[in-house]
Amino acid sequence: MDAKLLLPFPSAPAALHPATAAAAGRVPKSLFLGASLPLRPPPPPFPLRLRPRPAVAVVVAQAAVKRRKEVPFDNVIQRDKKLKLVLKLRNILVAQPDRVMSLRDLGRFRRDLGLTRKRRLIALLKRFPGVFEIVEEGVYSLRFRLTPPAERLYLDELRLKNESEGLAVAKLRKLLMMSQEKRILIEKIAHLKHDLGLPPEFRDTICLRYPQYFRIVRMDRGPALELTHWDPELAVSAAELAEEENRAREAEERNLIIDRPLRFNRVRLPKGLKLTRGEARRIAQFKEMPYISPYADFSHLGSGSAEKEKHACGVVHEILSLTVEKRTLVDHLTHFREEFRFSQSLRGMIIRHPDMFYVSFKGDRDSVFLREAYKDSQLVEKNKLVLLKEKMRALVAVPRFPRRGAASIGEEGEGINGSLQLSDEGSDEEYDEDEGLSDMEDLISELSGGKSDADYQWGDGWFGENDDAPPEFGDDDSSPQEVKVTMKNADGSANGRAPVPVFPDGRPRERW
Repeated sequence: MDAKLLLPFPSAPAALHPATAAAAGRVPKSLFLGASLPLRPPPPPFPLRLRPRPAVAVVVAQAAVKRRKEVPFDNVIQRDKKLKLVLKLRNILVAQPDRVMSLRDLGRFRRDLGLTRKRRLIALLKRFPGVFEIVEEGVYSLRFRLTPPAERLYLDELRLKNESEGLAVAKLRKLLMMSQEKRILIEKIAHLKHDLGLPPEFRDTICLRYPQYFRIVRMDRGPALELTHWDPELAVSAAELAEEENRAREAEERNLIIDRPLRFNRVRLPKGLKLTRGEARRIAQFKEMPYISPYADFSHLGSGSAEKEKHACGVVHEILSLTVEKRTLVDHLTHFREEFRFSQSLRGMIIRHPDMFYVSFKGDRDSVFLREAYKDSQLVEKNKLVLLKEKMRALVAVPRFPRRGAASIGEEGEGINGSLQLSDEGSDEEYDEDEGLSDMEDLISELSGGKSDADYQWGDGWFGENDDAPPEFGDDDSSPQEVKVTMKNADGSANGRAPVPVFPDGRPRERW
């Protein structure tokens, strides 16, 4: 056996002296004293899932404000419930030749009127004798038309809109100047045509008559109205004009002994607005932010920032100030999200600022009011179109069977300013809480006295079977004579049976 196989295993080399190790080119390692210590903490017995805390950003505009119901604004929607239905009927009627329409043709517009169940239209039209009258033309043909006072109001409204065409052009220009691209689809503007007081066919009239201001361009989603001329004189908002008037009024009323600046900024809130201290403080902080004009460039404002909400509130304020009644539907404003870069929660943004706006949940859709333009359910400043609407509301309120001594329809005041006064026009009494949202079906049920569909005899059509049936006439055309019916015994004696009705000539009258 080889001698090398019998040698022991080689042992570890002995530690060299530092001088010798340095000479040999090797550096000795120092002793690590923390070798026995754990470098990482032991894992927990079960995994912990900690949710990261988001960074708190203090934004005054995003502060929540509780919505509080205010009866005066809700009464404005409630009192126009019947007027809304009558105006729908009138719009359908005036589109017909000579503004005359048969009841059978009116049945095709059931969905446009918001009716989902069968209703007697002749009974519905008779509920408004001051607006509609039913006439007979031919055999088995009943038609309806506007009464002379209602037709005069309609013609006055058309004439007034034609005379105020310059004001309508200025409103369209201001609306386009506030948009980001200075271009808005015509179908979106059509949602606001009644609120802005525009003519029904504004595309074929205003948009084409003023090429120095507008032009119609073709877009992927349809024709759009584009601004061609920027007028700096129109780029002044109603809020800026009101602020200048307030400053001038305060300067005249100021008569202090020592003229010194106030130690705090006083924020005037509307009368009757109920807010907590926190809500009032957040609204005051929002008011202290610098005003951003709705006509200024807002492309650099970040979405969701306080500055962008300040600008959005200015745009909504300016649009409401351009409307005839200083109110509109919230859904109408949501159509302009792209043009004005409104947030997705536009209604929530409007509710957060009760010092400027009020959102009413009455009716089929929510409405937004400009608070400063109203006082106890009445507009502070009424233009001629509002006065015409009040006269129309007075005609709607004319009862079917007027009381003795009540004013007739023809006694209304002539002209635009001669509007009838209603007893419940300015009342701010709260309506029934259980009434809920009012729609057309609830209105028809209310007008029909709470009767159901089973109370009527339905024919083939969705309106009454006898709606088109002519009244019964006698064989001759002579005027009816008064016939006296007397009671007489059959045998002529006083001790006879029950008396039998007979005519004056002695002929017995048929029992029924």
